[in-house]
Order: sequence, then C-alpha cells, then structure tokens
Amino acid sequence: MDIGTNFKLIRQLNKKSQMEIAKETGISQKAISFWERNEREPTITNCIKLADYYNISLDELVGRDFF
Repeated sequence: MDIGTNFKLIRQLNKKSQMEIAKETGISQKAISFWERNEREPTITNCIKLADYYNISLDELVGRDFF
C-alpha cells in the first residue's frame, strides 16, 4: 500500500475529516489532500505530527507495520 492510501485509511479509521485533522494539527487541509492523493510527500516533521496525533509509530503511519 502506498503512503497516501495509508494516510487516508488511518484518517478514516479514526473517523476524522481532512478539515478536522488540519484544525487539530496545524497542517493545511490542502497538504493533507495532496498527500492522500500521492501528489506530494510530507516532510518528516509533518509525519511526526501525524504519528503523534494518531498515537502511532512512524512505521505504522507510512504503512510499514500497520496490518
């Protein structure tokens, strides 16, 4: 599974919208949308923010150890 698909799956499993994630993390909704569509890749700083937000490891966030 690619990173964008994994980001979207984790967000949906947490029953959050892109806008909710944006408001709660300070990451723009537009950036989240780009990442989920694999149009851009997030910085490590933003990956850390998301992993902390979801309380998961970076490996889980990028799909290395999720399933």
